[in-house]
Amino acid sequence: MTDEILKNFPAQFAAIDRATKDAGFTMPSEPKTGALLSMLAGTKPSGAMLELGTGTGLSAAWILDGMDDQSMLTSVDNDPTFLNIARQHLVNSRLSLIQQDAGEWIQENRKLRFDFIFADTWHGKYLMLAEVLDMLKPGGLYIIDDMLPQANWPDGHQEKALRLVEVLESRADLNLLGWLGRRVS
Repeated sequence: MTDEILKNFPAQFAAIDRATKDAGFTMPSEPKTGALLSMLAGTKPSGAMLELGTGTGLSAAWILDGMDDQSMLTSVDNDPTFLNIARQHLVNSRLSLIQQDAGEWIQENRKLRFDFIFADTWHGKYLMLAEVLDMLKPGGLYIIDDMLPQANWPDGHQEKALRLVEVLESRADLNLLGWLGRRVS
């Protein structure tokens, strides 16, 4: 197995990456995560995709790159500065960018169902996990990022991440696979 990304980067990636750095956004997903998201999005033809935590749109660019023409991506973020970077670079009829607190959006849209959920913000991962998992269609993919210890984690965050994994492992309705194919349980 190689550690290289063997897929072309999305066309908008370089421009979004520059704007991300210029804006001082320090929490973008890594390109390897993006390549994985792209590949997984491709497994859901005509899929309904959800991203919680758009940031500047780097992950959304990867997801869009992997989606087929009949799929739709809804991406939610509460920060207008970062979301405007995504709006500027990701003009696509398959994308709906929503500026709203993710918790409020989840509460208002809890009856919607998705084939693919990328939870890259606290809502959907540490907060409102049950509600978000209820939004997942049978056979759907629930993907989370930033689960390995990082230098910028606040005190107590590692314990939150470990508890999240325990909760996910306890659910009989989920099949879990950790990063790089390491089985979580």
